[in-house]
Amino acid sequence: MWSRMRAAALWAWRIVSTPAATLSLGFLTLGGFIGGVIFWGAFNTALEVTNTEAFCISCHEMEANVYEEMTRTVHFSNRSGVRASCPDCHVPHEWTDKIARKMQASKEVWGKIFGTIDTRQKFLDERLRLAKHEWARLKSNDSLECRNCHSSVAMDLSRQAPRAAEIHTRYLLSGEATCIDCHKGIAHELPNMEGVDPGWNAPPELQGEELPQASVFDSLERFSQAHAGVSAAMSFPVAVHSPD
Repeated sequence: MWSRMRAAALWAWRIVSTPAATLSLGFLTLGGFIGGVIFWGAFNTALEVTNTEAFCISCHEMEANVYEEMTRTVHFSNRSGVRASCPDCHVPHEWTDKIARKMQASKEVWGKIFGTIDTRQKFLDERLRLAKHEWARLKSNDSLECRNCHSSVAMDLSRQAPRAAEIHTRYLLSGEATCIDCHKGIAHELPNMEGVDPGWNAPPELQGEELPQASVFDSLERFSQAHAGVSAAMSFPVAVHSPD
């Protein structure tokens, strides 16, 4: 048995050590392995470079528009000191999902070359279309990028405002809705939402009613709306007739 194994090993060695033209098959195999490791390392390094905020805002279209808006939100500056960067919200963390997202985003290079949104006005004109595309993507993957940081399992609903806890319990935990349904404007300014359901409206059956355990924020909202109505009425021009 050992002699047969030894003979098989010698036969395999003769195959890999036999010169292929000028180089042995063993050398080519080893060279291919080393080349593959170098290629894989270079590929992943380049992938991670494109997955940084610095790369994202290297285009002025992003830096002067959506990034500038994001710096004024709680995702950029908050009491906890935890900051979400562009890739955190727009690129999945899992490798396969990340590659698929990169392939989808490759068309943005086309837009960069042809100046699709290279001015502020062009960006505003295209904003609703672009936003709808991103909302649809997050809707289809159940707000995957949101869930990279926000886990419904880890939510302490008792520390949320009663209104938020009620909505999260009823829609998020049940799977009836996903994050992007209600949080469309969480990190960037919204486009013109005329004709678009923003998602944060009260459910149809509760519209016109006060939600259970309504928080003080609801009262403040109603007060501010009433105050705005009074202010508008007081500022309305009144015709004054001078006596004849």
